[in-house]
Amino acid sequence: MAAADDTYLDDAYDEGIDHAHAGEIVEWYAKRPVTVSTAAATGSLIGAFALGVLTTVGALALMRLYDER
Repeated sequence: MAAADDTYLDDAYDEGIDHAHAGEIVEWYAKRPVTVSTAAATGSLIGAFALGVLTTVGALALMRLYDER
């Protein structure tokens, strides 16, 4: 018997299913839209680009250092 075949026979499980708002998502559970300021979005993009440049320059410097040996 799979977990999907389990039947709940407890009356407490069915409590409240017949009320008017049974299928609705409650307000506190509803997904809120993500809001980010323009400055924060721009700063994170510039920071990510700078980190990529720094990593590339560091990797090239290490390759040059080990290539000379």
